[in-house]
Amino acid sequence: MATAHPGALDAVALAQALIRCRSVTPEDSGALETLARHLQPLGFRCERLRFEEPGHAPIDNLFARIGDGAPHLCFAGHTDVVPPGDPELWSDDPFGGVLRDGMLRGRGAADMKGAIACFAAAASRHLAASGAPRGSISLLITGDEEADAVNGTVKVLHWLAGRGETPDACIVGEPTNPGAIGDAIKVGRRGSMNARLTVHGNQGHTAYPHRADNPAHRLVRLLGALVAEPLDEGSEHFEASTLAITSIDIGNPVTNVIPAKATARFNIRFNDRHSSAGLTDRLHRVCASFADRYDLEIQVSGESFLSPPGGIADTLADAVETVTGRRPAFDTGGGSSDARFIQAHCPVAEFGLVGATMHAANERVAIGDMATLTDIYAELLDRYFAG
Repeated sequence: MATAHPGALDAVALAQALIRCRSVTPEDSGALETLARHLQPLGFRCERLRFEEPGHAPIDNLFARIGDGAPHLCFAGHTDVVPPGDPELWSDDPFGGVLRDGMLRGRGAADMKGAIACFAAAASRHLAASGAPRGSISLLITGDEEADAVNGTVKVLHWLAGRGETPDACIVGEPTNPGAIGDAIKVGRRGSMNARLTVHGNQGHTAYPHRADNPAHRLVRLLGALVAEPLDEGSEHFEASTLAITSIDIGNPVTNVIPAKATARFNIRFNDRHSSAGLTDRLHRVCASFADRYDLEIQVSGESFLSPPGGIADTLADAVETVTGRRPAFDTGGGSSDARFIQAHCPVAEFGLVGATMHAANERVAIGDMATLTDIYAELLDRYFAG
């Protein structure tokens, strides 16, 4: 457990204040203003950024920075949360920020208002001890991570690039630890792409199938071919790529009509042996071998990436080991995060609280873990700006 530091922010109190903002995407409900109100007295310049795009909800974001020079270390996170779901499943108010049995409870405690509060507290401690940073410390906080991710981090990054303020390195505070603080640092993520495949045929009577061209038969054989052959066996830093069928839809209300078309949806999570473009070409080759007429729609959520060895990931691992006595594993599993956007601008690593209850009812984190995470972030800042 960390000791109190005079003049430093209280991570738990700040996390409580953030949780009490009902910031279910795309609503902000005062979360960004709450954070800015705590950062400004420390000397951070806080800028609210609102981005809009047709077809998507407008989103508020926050960029806060102290210092003007290099090196520039950024902490990226999100104050938006997923809905709490059935209130009957919760022991406490999901937006109450309740402290009970050594736990901070509420939606966003793990994912990821707790980590935001820990970094703000660590920054306040670092600044109290060293004064102005040797370079720059910033926080890039979005309200658009849990949903569309269109008007959030990706647009803030382009805004920063246009102003010449691209960070030199970035930490994302996602809950990377499966069981205990110090388990794992995310140093990369698999790519993700969703496909909607429609196979066209000729409608006909089921009593005369030879007169029709059954797209359901073609689709079944096509999907069988897609799942029969593994995409790869994994790579040095990634597990094997996967293809998962998520729906097969025909919408036929009767039993004696062969349909004119059949549709399937599937998701591919791919490692660094592939790109979305290469996988799309592969899908077209397989589709063409089973169907004369088909439509294939692809939506790419992000490409696979791996942070370069050394740099911010190693500095973070050293900080974790100094505080916990454990060397964290470098990991690339799990879903996607806004790190997929950040990696195109600067080296990025992800490390936060224990994620066992994220998106679940009774989401919670240990108060002791928040103290440990604050210590780790403070150690990281000290190491990054040493010299």
